[in-house]
Amino acid sequence: MSFASEFKEFATKGNVVDLAVGVIIGGAFGKIVESLVGDVIMPLVGRVVGGLDFSNYFIPLAGQTATTLAEAKKGGAVFAYGSFITVSVNFVILAFIIFVMVKQINRIKRNAPPPPPPAPAPTPEDVLLLREIRDALARK
Repeated sequence: MSFASEFKEFATKGNVVDLAVGVIIGGAFGKIVESLVGDVIMPLVGRVVGGLDFSNYFIPLAGQTATTLAEAKKGGAVFAYGSFITVSVNFVILAFIIFVMVKQINRIKRNAPPPPPPAPAPTPEDVLLLREIRDALARK
């Protein structure tokens, strides 16, 4: 089997396509959660703790005197712990949402009726013929 045909077989398998769709949807969903955290939750948290903007919490490591993270990064190395806090909150929310989704899917699967048993395979013709011969011989 050639390399190209092996790759074609691999790429067209259902699992690979399902994985690709999952990654694309996950990326889009991640952006939604990122916006939720950055535009809704963190401003509320900042308001509760006194109007602080976590995205501008940093420690300059190269002696910068900048007041914003973007300016400080232009001047050298920065320990941006505020960004880390924001990303950590983003992760916790995303993990919680995925947990709730998986829990609901498992509940639906648990409550779903079991699939019907597969129909028995039809008896092959040669077996039927041999049974007829056996029965005919048994009658004699």
